[in-house]
Amino acid sequence: MFSIAFGVDRIEDNKNIISLYKFYVSQSTRRFIMSVSQMTLEELFGQVMFSSVVTRHDRRQLRSALLERTLNDDEYAIINRLLYNVRRGWVKIID
Repeated sequence: MFSIAFGVDRIEDNKNIISLYKFYVSQSTRRFIMSVSQMTLEELFGQVMFSSVVTRHDRRQLRSALLERTLNDDEYAIINRLLYNVRRGWVKIID
């Protein structure tokens, strides 16, 4: 009788552990996606400045950042700096 009850408790504990794991994975995935979206402009700026070109994909990322979410002052400064570099000819736009 004790082993049966112990087995049931063990199964319930495993279900709780699995549900906690699923919750943790979903939360960490959300945090990862949010951190990627936060880091996107900084990484994009570094990539563009290193390669001296803005690709079509880079332009799409900039457009989606401007249209889909609110930006802080630092993110606007990054976009303005990229546009300034394009106007000066230091960065080329390619397809």
